[in-house]
Amino acid sequence: MNDHRMFELAQELAVAKSRQDVPAALRLLHRDMLLEAPAFGTRARGPAANEQALTRFFASFPDYEVELHGHAANDDTLVCWGTVRMTMTGDRFGVTPNGRRAELPAFLQFTFADDLIAGERFFIDLSALCAQSGVSTDAVRHTLFGDNT
Repeated sequence: MNDHRMFELAQELAVAKSRQDVPAALRLLHRDMLLEAPAFGTRARGPAANEQALTRFFASFPDYEVELHGHAANDDTLVCWGTVRMTMTGDRFGVTPNGRRAELPAFLQFTFADDLIAGERFFIDLSALCAQSGVSTDAVRHTLFGDNT
């Protein structure tokens, strides 16, 4: 797959996720899709797990928006960088956020199969998100990772 097509798929996924449109996002994903978000310690493989992960993520960040600014690619991998904007809500992370919208740099690594996205690794700085959301990074990490932090 060429880098133009890879970026086109990544951009379509960014638009779907920025609308919190889970069905539209799922249509772009390969049946063996692996979604990883190391900052949150999450991994989801396959349609059902990805639907659950995206639904849960959008419940925690209902105004999530991603803007891709650039990309680089080789034969089977695309890396994008950009900005995410999102407001932490609810009590999923064991804290009470301040309700302010965070703005963070993001890096995304994609792999592809059968003209679909087969893998996404989503990188953000959890400490920056916590600082902008007015919560303790240590408390959030403890909720996410337990005593393994």
